[in-house]
Amino acid sequence: MPFLPKIAAMSLAPRFAAYAEWRSQLAARIGALQDWLVRNELAGAQTALRFALLQDKLRDDKLTVAFVAEFSRGKSELINAMFFSTYGNRILPSSAGRTTMCPTELYWEEGKPARIELLPITTRASNRGVSEFRNQPEAWTQVLLDTASAAAMQAALRHVSETLRVAPEEAAALGFAVGEEASDLYRVAADGLVEVPRWRHALINFPHPLLQQGLVILDTPGLNAVGAEPELTLSLLPNAHAVLFLLAADTGVSQSDLTIWKEYIGGAGLPRAGRLVVLNKIDGQWDELKSAAEVDGEIARQAASCASVLGLAPGLVYPVSAQKALVARVNGDARLLERSRLPLLEEALSQALIPARRQIVGERIASEFGAAISGIRTLQESRLAGLRGQLVELVGLRGKNQGVVEYLMGQISSEKAGFEAGLQRYYAVRNVFNAHSSKLFSHLSSDSLRQLTRDTRSTMLEANFSSVLSEAMNAFFARSREMLTAAGGEIDEILEMMDAVYQRFTSEHGLKLGTPTAFSLSRYGAEIDRLQTWCDTHLNTMLTLLTRDKKNITQKFFEEVAIQIRRAFEQANKDVEIWLRAIMAPVETQVREHQLQLKRRLDSLRRIHQASDSLEERIAEFEATENTLSRQIETLEGLAGEIDKLLRPA
Repeated sequence: MPFLPKIAAMSLAPRFAAYAEWRSQLAARIGALQDWLVRNELAGAQTALRFALLQDKLRDDKLTVAFVAEFSRGKSELINAMFFSTYGNRILPSSAGRTTMCPTELYWEEGKPARIELLPITTRASNRGVSEFRNQPEAWTQVLLDTASAAAMQAALRHVSETLRVAPEEAAALGFAVGEEASDLYRVAADGLVEVPRWRHALINFPHPLLQQGLVILDTPGLNAVGAEPELTLSLLPNAHAVLFLLAADTGVSQSDLTIWKEYIGGAGLPRAGRLVVLNKIDGQWDELKSAAEVDGEIARQAASCASVLGLAPGLVYPVSAQKALVARVNGDARLLERSRLPLLEEALSQALIPARRQIVGERIASEFGAAISGIRTLQESRLAGLRGQLVELVGLRGKNQGVVEYLMGQISSEKAGFEAGLQRYYAVRNVFNAHSSKLFSHLSSDSLRQLTRDTRSTMLEANFSSVLSEAMNAFFARSREMLTAAGGEIDEILEMMDAVYQRFTSEHGLKLGTPTAFSLSRYGAEIDRLQTWCDTHLNTMLTLLTRDKKNITQKFFEEVAIQIRRAFEQANKDVEIWLRAIMAPVETQVREHQLQLKRRLDSLRRIHQASDSLEERIAEFEATENTLSRQIETLEGLAGEIDKLLRPA
């Protein structure tokens, strides 16, 4: 039986557990509603798909906490203290010097074994990003984790510290800045070789309780590795829900610390929510010859100094001693834990991370659930109104002769014919809708983006002047925006057309369609803006264009920028597809329902006219159905109300 530790008592764990339980309850309630809808034949294919997608979003929801620092700032020790102290020892390698040599993600994916997957550093030579290797298991070296043994875990996790010795030319080709000075991180040793990380990226699938609940921990190496990996700079760090940036009390804010902060965490144009600065190793300030007040004063002054350099308010730098916190938790020393100040950091992290995430997830689910449940309510109300209309017709036939029945049959037949004539216009609109949809997808297609990428790469590689490189990068962004703008135009036309269709069927046939759901591509435009800002800061600068080889600039542009735009377009395609289904579903559902109602009314009158059913039998049958529908609506409101209650702000 694998050893699975209990979660240590801390503010982060219970709050995260409560958030995970909220997600689980919400997914279960939506699943129960979906099952009830299926049993009562109220869930069409589109409705079932929307509810399935909502449950998938809740199940797949992750909260990523990234730890960023130069080496020897105590990142791994802090992770050990916060998450792995119940193993009674250090799990992640943590010692003097460099330990985590490559970006490392700790998470849990059900159905996969506990293991480490290691991507060789040599894959950098392929000019492909880490994300492109994630679905290629053969590219990774796999090491199984024995979670029953802390010692075995320690031994396996030391792989993230492994290095290689390579020639300076190879080190440079792999993206490491090789120097000759003693201060250089990657320098030529006496044997003429350079020590570099053996692995490019590590994925650790580990059944820790918090990871099982959806937490993802991202441990990053220092400045040189952060700057060399596009996945970190443009995707993992910007998209992390919280980033803990570590400084060391014995060094303060070094120049490399400041560079990391400005370029990747706290600089202009970067997200600030959930970004916390940690001043680690404050135990170095503990002095038995000084009073507690004097020690606290020195620590406060150092934290304020760091905050000033980083441009933050003093209270946004959290002093801690990760090493003492780990010792305190292993030994159950509450006094030492309080002195380490780690609980204060965990409280700040939980406050910055969990309420905001719950609000975001809740609002998204509420919006999509509200749209889906509105359609079901409208369908039920339409059925009930139609049934009551038929009841009125049948009750009105009491004491009437066959001529009256024939007259009503004629009226309904005429209404049915008029509706079917209107359907011809609907089918014509559907064809136009399909044409607009095809044009919309053509603007967002991977083929169009792939062609743009090929053309831009060719232009950049053939460029003889730096101005041509700059213009090619700018043109890539401009063309990407044009594709989004053209797609947005198609969306506006579809929305305008469907609004007219909704209104026509409402006014001419009494359908209850409301207003079609709007959709915007603005978030993808904002992503292009973010990427261009990064590019203009790191690649498309006069200094870079004049001092770096054009092949290197081209490689960096497509490895770091173009791949992110491709991901944005891929997500846009998925979201557009869901929206198109959602905007057409109400019309299709209600048209089908109205056809059935007309058919039922006509069939009912025919059977009465032919004396195959008695009028009173049909009235009794319809009254029973009315009661059933009323109970269904009541049950639906109850189930939806439970979900609405969970979606209210905490």
